[in-house]
Amino acid sequence: MDRADIVHQNFLRRVASGDLPQGAAPMGPLSATEAVSVFRSGCLSRALDRQSRAMQKAGQGFYTIGSSGHEGVAAVAAALRPTDMAFLHYRDAAFQIARAAQVPGQSIAWDMLLSFASSSEDPISGGRHKVLGSKALSIPPQTSTIASHLPKAVGAAYAIGAARRHRPEHQDLPDDAIVCCSFGDASANHSTAQGAFNTAGWTSYQSIPLPLLFVCEDNGIGISTKTPKGWIAANFSTRPGLKYFSCNGLDIYETFRVASEATAYVRNRRKPAFLHIGTIRLYGHAGADVPTTYLPREEVEAEEAMDPLLHSVRLLSEAGALEPADALAIYNQTNARVVRVADEVITRPRLKTAAEVMAAIIPPKRVCKPTNGPSAEARAAAFGGDMKAMEEPQIMSRLINWALTDLMLEHPEVVMMGEDVGRKGGVYGVTQKLHARFGPDRMIDTLLDEQSILGLAIGMAQNGFVPMPEIQFLAYLHNAEDQIRGEAATLPFFSNGQYTNPMVLRIAGLGYQKGFGGHFHNDNSVAVLRDIPGLILACPSNGADAAKMLRECVRLAREEQRLVVFLEPIALYPMRDLLAEKDGGWMRPYPARNETIPLGEVGVHGSGTDLAIVTFGNGYYLSRQTEKRLADAGVKARVVDMRWLSPLPTEALVEAVKGAERILIVDETRHSGGVAEALMALFTERTNVPHARITAEDSFIATGPAYAATMPSADGIFAAAMDLMGAAQ
Repeated sequence: MDRADIVHQNFLRRVASGDLPQGAAPMGPLSATEAVSVFRSGCLSRALDRQSRAMQKAGQGFYTIGSSGHEGVAAVAAALRPTDMAFLHYRDAAFQIARAAQVPGQSIAWDMLLSFASSSEDPISGGRHKVLGSKALSIPPQTSTIASHLPKAVGAAYAIGAARRHRPEHQDLPDDAIVCCSFGDASANHSTAQGAFNTAGWTSYQSIPLPLLFVCEDNGIGISTKTPKGWIAANFSTRPGLKYFSCNGLDIYETFRVASEATAYVRNRRKPAFLHIGTIRLYGHAGADVPTTYLPREEVEAEEAMDPLLHSVRLLSEAGALEPADALAIYNQTNARVVRVADEVITRPRLKTAAEVMAAIIPPKRVCKPTNGPSAEARAAAFGGDMKAMEEPQIMSRLINWALTDLMLEHPEVVMMGEDVGRKGGVYGVTQKLHARFGPDRMIDTLLDEQSILGLAIGMAQNGFVPMPEIQFLAYLHNAEDQIRGEAATLPFFSNGQYTNPMVLRIAGLGYQKGFGGHFHNDNSVAVLRDIPGLILACPSNGADAAKMLRECVRLAREEQRLVVFLEPIALYPMRDLLAEKDGGWMRPYPARNETIPLGEVGVHGSGTDLAIVTFGNGYYLSRQTEKRLADAGVKARVVDMRWLSPLPTEALVEAVKGAERILIVDETRHSGGVAEALMALFTERTNVPHARITAEDSFIATGPAYAATMPSADGIFAAAMDLMGAAQ
């Protein structure tokens, strides 16, 4: 017999016979009405678990990881307010059910079964996944997260206090709200979780408001690997900046009392707390998991004997809140109702086409208040002596700085965060003076942890801010890329556009830094970013374009709620000259504030018909150097600057090369997995023009004199162009 059926039959038999597990007497402020409501939530959670298995067996359900054994978290939901945002562990169905009881108009069994059935009418994911989540209940959806939701919970908690100081237009959380984030004991060991705990403690230690309740549901095992007894308490009971609470999750009275104490601490002190709840896990990890294959049967049966619903029946009886016979009736009625609802749910429509599945990858636009920008007086006060310098051509890093200043003046909800972005002004000085101009609330110097930087941004976006996090070097992103792929980019998809993560992530990257850093500070791989559905990847090649594209990127985030990565070529930050020393050929004047480069618009220099060179970033700079040599050799060329690397601006690129007799792709990313692969495919499919590519080698980058040896050079571009000219004749 399936373990779920065994637990079910045990419950029926033991309640009917009065064979209930022993434990402490019911104590605490949980009223009789609330206690019965918590029990009902647990019964519905249990019934849904059993029904999900039946649906999967019948081919009508598709994901069976359940919440049985964790029903006590319903008491945690009862201790919170429905406006307290909750990032939930995948075993927290009882929490969502209990919260639904706090909000009028909910049909929680129907809604959750729609999710189980992957119906397109599922109100949270639209049929894309079985997830917990509800916009009405302030529960952003999570999938099978292994702690990846913890950094953004830290960010969301920080955003509550930040919103008090600087009101974002689209603020979502009340000023007195707290954030709840739950996870399992095994997930607590993940490096992502440890980073979040450390960031919370680091923030609290400095008396910065962070109203966050971590909830660790400790069932003692992660799939088949046991957590050492006492490990969670030993690890978290004495952490600086993190108040520790613990309770027995099998006792809904104790759980409610301790959760209420922890919640009050967080809400009143505006400091983070760690609530350690002892639970059990019934049925194994998921539907396909058989616990008796890796645990002794006696141990499994002993765990089942401690069924939290059996404990609740005893506690309710001793408290005079509900007789066992009535509890059994509620349990049976709940099971019957779930079966009836499921029979109807499986008739509801499901997603069928790729277009239907992909409809939520791009988030919906939102209405933003119009702005005329800052006044002349405000700009003069912010820029000071820089106003006069705007009349002269400048290097890229300075033009980006000015663009950031104007954007932060115009949009108070824009907030920057990252290591060294504030007082130091960034590793390359790109954010110099911004700390003095806008203060530490909007120029946030973070600890050295890329996951926490991105989590802070994701969480602040949940409360109406437009974050602009900075990752110092492209190679550093790989420490934290799942925060972009697994969290920020997927949220619109799994919430059917109800939750979004608008932001502009600035990253200094690519290669060609002379004698500095090697592979860790020169990274020419962007494949991980181009592979993420819905992400926009922008890469300017000169300062004027950078300013105009940055304005468009902030518009895309602010108005269209898009996730944007702005890749800044480090080697071009200080570039002054193009063809000869002191010619100033790569500096540009600061563009007027109304000038932008729309998403998908490419740049074209020249009108030659012999050859079109298609490139971006440093490749555009090198190709412009090569252009004169080609002209001297009798080759009439044009140089196309892609600007937007993802999504590929296909129509604009095809139009830009129209009339050219040959196409040369110059790609500073790697031969395998680089941008050129997509361009080669595009021009093969859409043109009959001979085309070739020159790329970087499939190599890391060296320090010292060989810093550029593996990447395209002006000489290499010239040679490749002449080869293509000869081959095409």
